[in-house]
Amino acid sequence: MNEPRCVPLGDSALTLVFGEVIDPVVHRRILAVAGRLARRPPRAVREVVPAYTTIAIWFDPLEREAAGLAAELLDIALSVTSDAADAPGREWIIPVRYDGPDLAEVATRLGLGIEDVVRRHQQRAYRVFLLGFVPGFAFLGELDPALVLPRRAAPRRKVPAGSVAIAGVQTGVYPIDTPGGWHLIGRTDLALFDPRRDPPTLLDVGDSVRFEAVP
Repeated sequence: MNEPRCVPLGDSALTLVFGEVIDPVVHRRILAVAGRLARRPPRAVREVVPAYTTIAIWFDPLEREAAGLAAELLDIALSVTSDAADAPGREWIIPVRYDGPDLAEVATRLGLGIEDVVRRHQQRAYRVFLLGFVPGFAFLGELDPALVLPRRAAPRRKVPAGSVAIAGVQTGVYPIDTPGGWHLIGRTDLALFDPRRDPPTLLDVGDSVRFEAVP
């Protein structure tokens, strides 16, 4: 595992970089460090956001200089191991009707039967690596290697909320109507984002997700 490094992110944020590729081991360490920073934030730190291979840290530049904070962040990152991660996230089961408009094409391109695509998509638990793109969109990984396809050549102008999709080594659920370029293989009625809820997003980084076929 590479040693972390700290790089600028504008004039009021820094990024701790732990690697360059999606890796569950790296992500566990990221969650451990992010948890430590959230529990006992260094002076001037205002927000901590973990992602695939990085942690973004926003701070008040009027309260302290970036260089001193970067050195402190690196000390913390080097002192924390994945064993110090908080308790595992919540476990979710998302009911899916596997009737997406791209399902047959996905099966053909992968050289699989439709039933095999559905089975493979359901057979593993996925980690929430990152929330982003639109509110409540959870990037879930890693997908069965037999299901890996690049994004669609031409994105759709509108993907309906609840669409279950795959692209690359990831899968996810579109939480709101939005443009999108992933392959749509199913749909769910579960609301992943609701501004009336507290918190409005259903899933969080570190949670575990399984998909379950329903009629």
